[in-house]
Amino acid sequence: MSGPSSAGDPDDVVPVFFLSDSTGISAETMGNALLIQFPDRQFERTLVPFISTVEMAREVVAQLDEVMAGPVPPLVFLTAAVEEVRAELLRTKAPVIDFFGLHMARVEEQLGVAGLREARRLHGVGDVRRYNDRMAAIEFAIEHDDGLSPRGLDRADVVLLAPSRCGKTPTAMYLALQHGLFVANYPLVDEDLETTDLPRPVRELADRCFGLTTTVARLSRVRQERRPDSRYASEEQCRAELRRATAMYDTHSLPTVDTSAASVEEIAAVVIQTLARRRRRPGAPASSRPAR
Repeated sequence: MSGPSSAGDPDDVVPVFFLSDSTGISAETMGNALLIQFPDRQFERTLVPFISTVEMAREVVAQLDEVMAGPVPPLVFLTAAVEEVRAELLRTKAPVIDFFGLHMARVEEQLGVAGLREARRLHGVGDVRRYNDRMAAIEFAIEHDDGLSPRGLDRADVVLLAPSRCGKTPTAMYLALQHGLFVANYPLVDEDLETTDLPRPVRELADRCFGLTTTVARLSRVRQERRPDSRYASEEQCRAELRRATAMYDTHSLPTVDTSAASVEEIAAVVIQTLARRRRRPGAPASSRPAR
């Protein structure tokens, strides 16, 4: 591929394809990590997963070549592991960033052994135990969403505290699905915010609690979508709740994440890093659940 170029109208929408013989999640993740560095360009993303045969690969190549003949050349990110499928996809006239081809040979060289080069579904059921862990974690997150049930709360790895609409549920679901963590989320309502004490159901779980916060403007805007022109959505109410919640977090030295400009992946990364630091501390309590 050629080096960086200033060619191309920044107003042109660039077609982007993520190709894989598995789920395509890896191609999307790595590709988007590169695309985010070009905030002034517009991208139209298409995921094509489970390209499992050479015939399917040929159909995809025909689609790419058709787009290649259009006004804006496409950009293709590829993570196919099966050699025959990958070789066929590389026949396209479109420019391809082949993540698997770029790195597999070097990994094999370092390990001194050839890889299987099979379509192993990292996010599938290949690792049955990991898959079951994630499904159990999702069930736990659903049962303990918005403080719905106190049953089994002591099994939580993480408890997310925040006023309503600060991002608790998507963060809990992401941590469950991607990391297999048992996550409960607890909404801080007016009664909880009358003091800086932790709410009774989570009072004994302070070492697992994380506080989420946001800006007054963002919280008010999100709440307006749910209950327009209500006291619940007013900036005055949002400001009061966020101030009291922050006082509670500070009183108990809870790790806090500002969700106003952070993606769910970034919020989850902070939680994971904090858990790892806690576990490395001398005398850190053991997990309440068996190691997975």
